[in-house]
Amino acid sequence: MIGYVTLGTNDLQKGAKFYDELLAKIGATRFMEFETFISWSIDPEKPKFSIAKPFDGNTATIGNGVMIALAVENPQQVDMLYAKALELGATNEGAPGPRGDHFYGAYFRDLDGNKLNFFCMV
Repeated sequence: MIGYVTLGTNDLQKGAKFYDELLAKIGATRFMEFETFISWSIDPEKPKFSIAKPFDGNTATIGNGVMIALAVENPQQVDMLYAKALELGATNEGAPGPRGDHFYGAYFRDLDGNKLNFFCMV
């Protein structure tokens, strides 16, 4: 059902560098790019992830209670991507590990303070 998700950024180039490196780890590349918007995808037929400068020209702010969850294949990918995100300057919001019986995830905030997680079902 989800076509794409967009997070606001105040520094498109800094955010693009962060996500270029991070999302490359799961095979995602830039799918679409404009002056104020960049989108990544693993497959053009699957959901995309994007960052954008706010259309209204105001400062991008984080949404309290908003989180983007990015599905990966296994716990090893969760661990690797979480470590890469922190290496690139993200902050910890929950170290990798099981949550419940069948969910494995790790939580972080990107350079603009947006909350994301990588997860898989085990």
